[in-house]
Amino acid sequence: MQQYETVIVLTPLLSVEVAKEAIAKFTKVLTDNGAEIIQEDNWGLRKLAYPVQKKTTGYYHLTEYKAPGELINKLETEFRRDERVLRFLTISLDKHAIAYNEKKRSGAFNQRKPKAEEAAAR
Repeated sequence: MQQYETVIVLTPLLSVEVAKEAIAKFTKVLTDNGAEIIQEDNWGLRKLAYPVQKKTTGYYHLTEYKAPGELINKLETEFRRDERVLRFLTISLDKHAIAYNEKKRSGAFNQRKPKAEEAAAR
């Protein structure tokens, strides 16, 4: 099984409950077809880089998972059929991206350096 990362942008006209329901629907498609969810990250309402369907904001949600390759086509078909989805992007992760995501999850990037190391770095 390959490891993937999918970002979904949902329309901003949805309530929080409806947005969570849409995300749960897509997560269920993954788990019902043998995928293993590694991490889900809800980024919330954010400004889009450019207008999409005359909308300037959208609900962002990131899901990292392990899945068989044929499942991706099925998942993306579900995205295309749902009018709540403005955009989506699925990326196949290589070993470097997987290592980066593991470090990010463990909090390695959010740790402050001790004062002595900060002074030596300058």
